[in-house]
Formats: sequence, C-alpha cells, structure tokens
Amino acid sequence: MLNFDSDIKYLKGVGEARAKLFGKLGVGSVGSLLRLYPRAYEDWKHTVAILDAVPGENCCVKATVCAPVSKALIRKGMTIYKTQVTDGEAVMKITIFNNRFAAEKLIEGEEYLFFGKVTATGFTREMSSPQIEKAATGERIRPIYPQTQNLSSKVIEGCVKRALESVQELPGDVLSEELRLRCALCDYKTALQNIHFPSCESDMLLARRRLSFEELYVLQVGLLLLRGRSRKQAGCRVFADYTKEFFSLLPFTPTGAQQRAVAEAVSDMARDVPMSRLLQGDVGSGKTAVAAALAYNCAKNSFQTAIMAPTEILARQHYNTFEKLLEGTGLKSALLVGSTPAKEKKAIKEQLKTGEIDIIIGTHALIQTDVEFSSLGLVVTDEQHRFGVGQRSTLGSKGNNPHILVMSATPIPRTLALIIYGDLDVSVLDELPAGRQKIETYAIDGSIRQRAYGYVKKHLDEGRQGYIVCPLVEESDALDLAAAEDYAARLAKKEFAGYSVGLLHGKMKPKEKEKVMSEFAAGNIQLLVSTTVVEVGVDVPNSVIMVIENAERFGLSQLHQLRGRVGRGQYKSTCILISDAKGSTAQKRLKTMCKTTDGFKIADEDLKLRGPGDFFGARQHGLPEMKIADLSNDMELLKQAQKAAQATIKADPALRRPENAPLKEAVSELFESMGPNSMN
Repeated sequence: MLNFDSDIKYLKGVGEARAKLFGKLGVGSVGSLLRLYPRAYEDWKHTVAILDAVPGENCCVKATVCAPVSKALIRKGMTIYKTQVTDGEAVMKITIFNNRFAAEKLIEGEEYLFFGKVTATGFTREMSSPQIEKAATGERIRPIYPQTQNLSSKVIEGCVKRALESVQELPGDVLSEELRLRCALCDYKTALQNIHFPSCESDMLLARRRLSFEELYVLQVGLLLLRGRSRKQAGCRVFADYTKEFFSLLPFTPTGAQQRAVAEAVSDMARDVPMSRLLQGDVGSGKTAVAAALAYNCAKNSFQTAIMAPTEILARQHYNTFEKLLEGTGLKSALLVGSTPAKEKKAIKEQLKTGEIDIIIGTHALIQTDVEFSSLGLVVTDEQHRFGVGQRSTLGSKGNNPHILVMSATPIPRTLALIIYGDLDVSVLDELPAGRQKIETYAIDGSIRQRAYGYVKKHLDEGRQGYIVCPLVEESDALDLAAAEDYAARLAKKEFAGYSVGLLHGKMKPKEKEKVMSEFAAGNIQLLVSTTVVEVGVDVPNSVIMVIENAERFGLSQLHQLRGRVGRGQYKSTCILISDAKGSTAQKRLKTMCKTTDGFKIADEDLKLRGPGDFFGARQHGLPEMKIADLSNDMELLKQAQKAAQATIKADPALRRPENAPLKEAVSELFESMGPNSMN
C-alpha cells in the first residue's frame, strides 16, 4: 500500500535506477511525483484533416495506415522507416528515424493518431518522427513534464497515472471546505486528477487555479507567521522628532520624496506597534540619507540602530557615508564585518552591549549569537532580497520588537513586493537628486567592439573614468575568476595599453578591494574592469561610461543596477551593452534597457521575461520556488490568497485548531525547503 510519503522506488515501474533519475527532478516520494506538475499539454483530442494541417506547427492527425512499412539502412547506425497514411481525403507520408519499435507497431489498415509537424512540398504532405498512438485510446489531452536524460515525459506520465491509482489516501486538504466554497475552488483530489489528466481545457484551468491558490496561500500564511512580531507592542517608541535638526546637517537639500519618506517613517516609529516599512527607490535616489535620518532620530531618543548590508563593499560605503553625515554630532557609529580584526570585533561588541555605539553597520556578522545590544530600536536591511527568510527576523530578535526598515535599490514589481513584503507599508523615492544625469544606453554586437573601446578611450582622454564588466563564463567561481584576470590583463596590454587599468572581483580580500576602490575613487585608475561585484557599493561621480560584455546573460534588473554606477555626477553618461545573442527574448530585453531608465518598468518587464525564480538571481531572494503559480499573471489570485491567509491567521494565530493541522504541516514543509531555521 502506497501513501504520499512512500519512497518513489516502490511505485510500480520505478525501482532503484529510475528513482535516481527522478531524484534529478527533485522527486523522491510518491507525493512529490504527484506535485511534479506538467509544464505544458498536447491536445490529441482536437484532430485536423491532412490538408488543413498548418506546415511547421504541431498538430494531431487521425489517419489509417494505407501502405506497408518500408525499411532502409541509410548509413551505419541509421535506419529509416517509411509508410503512407490517409484520412480518406488526402495521403500523408510518415518517416520514422531509428525507431524500430514505433515503426513495427504500425499495422496496415488500422487507424492511429500522429502528432508532430507537417511539411508541405507542392501537393505532398509529410510528417517526420511523429508521436504515435492508437486512435481508439489516444484521443486525450496529454501532459508534458519536465524531463531529464533517460527519463522521458511519456515515462513520467505513466508513473503519475500509476501513482494516482495506487495511493490509498491523500493528505488532508490544506484548504478548508468553507474556504474552497467561498473562493470557488475544487477539492484536492479533483485538482490532482485534472492537473495531470484533464478531460478538457476548462478542467485543467480549474485545477491549476486551485493548486496555484493553495501554493500562494501557504506561502502567505508562512510569511505572516514569520512576521507575527509586528502585531506586538513596540518596545522603542520614538516620541521626539529630530528630523529638522538632521536635515540642517546635510550638505544638500533633500528631495521632496526623501522628506516624505522620513516623515512617514518617523510617524510610524511614534506608534505603539513597531514600524514595518519598505523603502523602495531607484539607483541613486538617496535611500541612505533617509536611513541616516531615522537612525539619527532613534539615537536622539536613546535607541540604537543596526544596518545590515549584503556585502562588505556596501557596508563600508554606508559606514563612510554615515561617518560624514554624523560628523560633529557626538553620535558614534561602527563597522562590523567578517574581516574586522578579532580584537576590534571584541571591543565593538562590548560597546554595543553597553550602549556606547549608537549606530552599527555591518554584514551577516551582525546576526552572530554573541552580538548583543543595549537598546536596539531600529533595524535597517539593505537589498533585503539578498537575505534568506530566516535572516530577516534574526537581527530583529536582538531587540525588544524594534522598528524595521527594509531598503531596496532593486525596484521590485508590485506582484513580488506583495509576496515578499506583504504586510509592510511602502515608501517610494521617485525623485532623483539634483545633478543626476540620464544614462544613454546602446546595444551592439561584438563586430563593433573595437569602436566601443575607442569611445571609452575618448572619455578617458577627457579625464573621465569608466567600467568594463567582464564576460560571464559559466556558473563556476574559479573559471569566472580566471577569465576576469585574463580579460583585464589583455585589455591592459592591448586595447588599453598606456591607460591605468584596475581589476575588481568578488574573490579579492576586503583590503585588496578597498585599495582598488580607493585608487579608482581618487582617479588613479582610469578604467575599472570588474565582475558584477561592482553592482552595488561603488560611487564615483567621475565615472561616465560602462561597457557590459555578454549582456544577454544578465537579468534586466541586474543590468539596471550595473548601469547605475555611472551617471552619478555632472557629466553625460553612457552604457554600452555588447551581445551576439540572436534570440527574440534576448533582443527584447536589450531593447528594453535602451528604451527606458525607469527601474520599475524594467523590473516589471524582467519578471515577465524571466519569472520570479530568476528575478533576483539564483537562490538570492529567499523565497521558495513556485511549482505552479505564475506570479506574472496570477495577481488577482495572489490578492485573494493573501486576504484568505490574513483571515486565517487572525482567527487562529498559531494554527492550533485541528482543521488547520494540514495547513500547519504544509507551511512547515514549505519553509523547510527554504533552509533550516526559516520558521524560527
């Protein structure tokens, strides 16, 4: 007897060897097989006449074999089989390559379904290497599954069918009957049957809607449980407003958007529940100044602030910015990163504990267990999407329900923002500070690379600086590093001989990075060759030109982030994207970059083109992979699921009711897949 948790190897037709192949698809149990949803469908129910088949498009033809199957050996290891079929009105040639089994099952006089692409030459119709089924049993909608070598979609289909027949009992339905009725959703058993083997398109769509809703609902419930602390009493209300005092310290006038964002956040911090606010702003919109204003307010109200950045480069830049902004105020800030010397770390941790440090800026080093605060009042996480779900709450747990500010320079599409930050209030910095230049962007192919290099030299000769972002080799740190070093060396010896060329990459020690960055900022390095580590943290107003190699391999949002390293001063700036990709998707993405510098428009396009799984790059966004929900098209369903999740948590905050046991188990299972301690 099989159940959802049974090992896949015990399913009839699987065994040890095939179970290993299923493992490559993330399938280890019968239940995970049933949750391996089809990626597409083939409609074998809708057949077309031979003469109506559109050349070059997949179609299903019902026809009778009207000639014996001939066999010919065309070369060693290649056998070709040919026959003819008719639908009563026309004749079509069938050609089969190297598949004796498929050819031998064709019997003259019997009717079959042939699925594939028809070619037309004059009055002759032909289908090569079609999929073939007997007409009596083949007229159905066929699921197409993700595949791996030696494990075809057809084999997976058979295993799924046996699994549905073999499983004695399905797990309890995550969705209550009341919720299903209210949202017009079918039950779990019906959904599973119809997502794999629908009798018609409407059945498949109903099943997909129900399973997508469930996926989004479970995720939302989990995130609400994670963020339950936001309903607790604030332990650090900020009553006195020192914003005007802080703004008077600035060497510039804040934009209207910055003033509005600070006012919204300070108002939040005066309430009796902790602030939970997302600060979204495009590249260079001035988020750090907003964070500094809030940290200043907290410090003046006797609370500490912790600011966590994803990289040492960005943490150091924030620290340098804060040091300048707070000079002469009597407030003390400190930097705590992985490379901070042990003796210095010990001193900083002691001063944090005693309250001598008002503002601490750092990386993941801030969430170590031995980091303690005297009175943590505000937690700021920068580029939040780069942290896993578990890390989001760890820093906050070091204080008494501190206020939370999440900053993102990666404009997040509204759909994703609802998922990642569903319960946060949002402030948007939609104005750029005075003096920021529009960045002209051009996409070229490699044939005119030398002209692009000449354009870069023109700017360097005028006293400006620039970047060249290295080509990506593959997902291998060692190979990419070697390629970056070779590439920089070649540019320095050949194309940019006589110019000062520097190299910056992620594997450098912090001190080495600091040295290169300092040299570049001082103007001693004219051209900085870099990997994507330059995406955040480098702010050199004299940099006016960037060339990005292999541009098609980057996401739009990442390209936008890279491009934001230029145009930060008073000079006109340019970004050149080099790509030899000919595909329509790649071309469309590059055209988007040339057409707009609006980060939010780019983010929406990026989500549509790449999907949420890739939006922030591999494994960076801390969200589980969506198995069936399509976040670029399921906006209304997401809203519905979010509303239902909020109602569920309001009625049963800890999911202790018996009817919510399947939901609690589903949430635990989902967040376990996101890494240990996600739900802690």
